[in-house]
Amino acid sequence: MAKDKKKIYKPKPVSGFSEWLPEIRLIEQQWLDHIRGVFESYGFASIETPSVEELDVLLAKGETDKEIYTLTRLQADPKDDKDARLGLHFDQTVPLARYTAQHFNDLVFPFKRYQMQKVWRGERPQLGRSREFVQCDIDVINVDQLPLHFDAEMPAVIFEALSGLNIGKFEIRISNRKILLGLLEYLGIEDTVSVTRNVDKVEKLGRDEVHKILIEECSLSADHAAQILDLAIETTLDNLEPLNNQMQEGLEELRFVMDQLAHLPPHAIIADLSIVRGLDYYTGTVYETRLLDYPEFTSSICSGGRYDDLAGSFINRKLPGVGISIGFTRLFEVMQNFDAVKGHKKSPADILMVLPSEDERANVSAISRTLRERGFKVEQYHAPQKIGKQIGYAEKKGIQYVWFPPFDAGGKNEVKNLDTGAQTEAAPESWKKS
Repeated sequence: MAKDKKKIYKPKPVSGFSEWLPEIRLIEQQWLDHIRGVFESYGFASIETPSVEELDVLLAKGETDKEIYTLTRLQADPKDDKDARLGLHFDQTVPLARYTAQHFNDLVFPFKRYQMQKVWRGERPQLGRSREFVQCDIDVINVDQLPLHFDAEMPAVIFEALSGLNIGKFEIRISNRKILLGLLEYLGIEDTVSVTRNVDKVEKLGRDEVHKILIEECSLSADHAAQILDLAIETTLDNLEPLNNQMQEGLEELRFVMDQLAHLPPHAIIADLSIVRGLDYYTGTVYETRLLDYPEFTSSICSGGRYDDLAGSFINRKLPGVGISIGFTRLFEVMQNFDAVKGHKKSPADILMVLPSEDERANVSAISRTLRERGFKVEQYHAPQKIGKQIGYAEKKGIQYVWFPPFDAGGKNEVKNLDTGAQTEAAPESWKKS
């Protein structure tokens, strides 16, 4: 009887979940390391929260528009409650709120934290919008009051972080929601959430379409809709005339932030009153960031703002904060799509250590250890094969240096730079990259 044919599952990608080859993953890690270094240079401390939160936590801030992935066990007891209790977090703001409330007595305020983790949303995958993606967040939280200079520190940090990446020119746009909210107050408009969320679509849909939406869906008069869009699109800091105290306060805060950022290139930081952010928990300064060299991609790659009630659902304390988030996976995928991320190194190793023979394996390992202790990344070749084959392996993996240990007693160590072709004598205790 013939043996049953082995069933083979043909692997295929899962839509909305990225998976990179080693040469691209190396670049992704370099970008993340750079961002981490910038965050820490400003005194932000790293935290990591669980991938899952209780559903009551995820829904505490009313984020019911997010498609939350819930967690259930395949072999769950059918007698158990079928309602999922845990869900994958869809951003890092809600977990931060819970974390701050839970550890309130152990934290030092102002609490400056950064978080670089994956988050999950059940969305329709498209360029720059995945179901699983990495966000790089920074936030500052304080008790009762948060100094305004932190609102200026956020874009300064982001400018430095993004400037060190291969993304071309970008523009951080800054506004203050109090300006628009003040106008709505002046006009007697109470449905501020609906209006601000639709004004936030003006760049995507255009003035005429948003004007129509404000009239038909928000029940505004044509005149009020026009005044709101005039403010968002036509008004600048120079010609803005505040109509009440809230608008005046927003204008003063925005001018303060822009003045604090005067040392940055003028093309990189601009005041733009059309930036309102659709989330209603933002109460003051708001940010969005656009790629200038890739106008085909119009979504923000970094955004955030100030909020007055971060953890109000979890603790009876006023904890205002300000934060900004780099949509890292969105940014990286867009750069990949426009062929701006190219990798050739398939290994993080600096050096490939040649293995002349099995008899030399112990000596090769000792030399490798010495180099690693000095901070070099060293990969030992796995078998005593022809030297040309070992060099070819280093070339394929993008390893720049090939180290030749002594092939016999009294021999010398030599290193070949595959980029230049130069080969020189070297001592493991003192060698430096050329």
